[in-house]
Amino acid sequence: MERDKIKDYYALDIEADRLNSEFFKLEGIRTKEIIERYLSKDNLEILDVGGGAGFYSFWLQQKGHQVTLVDLTPRNIELAQIHSEACGIKLKTTKVGDAVNLPCPDNHFDVVLMLGPLYHLIDRQERIKAIAEAKRVLKPGGVLLSAVISRYASVFDGFQRDLVFDNQFFKLMTDDIGSGIHRNETNKLDYFTTAYFHTPVEIQSEVVESGLKFEKLIAIESFGWIVRKFKEKILDPKYMEKLLSTIRLVEENQDLMAMSLHIMAIGKKI
Repeated sequence: MERDKIKDYYALDIEADRLNSEFFKLEGIRTKEIIERYLSKDNLEILDVGGGAGFYSFWLQQKGHQVTLVDLTPRNIELAQIHSEACGIKLKTTKVGDAVNLPCPDNHFDVVLMLGPLYHLIDRQERIKAIAEAKRVLKPGGVLLSAVISRYASVFDGFQRDLVFDNQFFKLMTDDIGSGIHRNETNKLDYFTTAYFHTPVEIQSEVVESGLKFEKLIAIESFGWIVRKFKEKILDPKYMEKLLSTIRLVEENQDLMAMSLHIMAIGKKI
């Protein structure tokens, strides 16, 4: 039921160009920056689980790595194939699959990206199972980079975009704060779909319980989402260097961690 709802949401081409839009552009810039720190050598085997239409997959394949893209939504895989034909970059493999039961062999990948599935698994045991699946397919010494949405993301979004004037959204937001479970029962797509919003402590404990060695949490956008007129400021290299260098300076600061809309949890297979 929940998976069908999520599939229906992403079948609307939500991921087709999301990370190139103004509101999400910083997320994309910072996520790529963090991923690059874990590209230890050329020609890595990389699995992009829940990678949507392949925003990061194609970038990594173009950098010389062997990328397998798995996504729950057939439409996202179709979009990736359309993009492949248009840009001339061919991923190693694209396939439909579920993060809790990956269609991949044991001990095969150097890096696993899980930059979406943990958003949508509202049951804790399923989240742990998904992380354990990443562990299964990683080579010894391999690294998982998993992203979660902050428990307070709808608070920031609700007051920044004045969505709280809608009582339906306000109830959704307050429910998020209490339980972390985000269930959008409206027909408004910009209120997102069924999701789970983590606290920093929760994702750390889930990584540990999966059997991976927990390495660290990294704030992806950190405070950067508060910047106004980002579309203009991104064109100013001096401003962007100030912004990004400051985010790097505080990216592991626990006092600011939950302020980041997205948080990266790093785990290693020993």
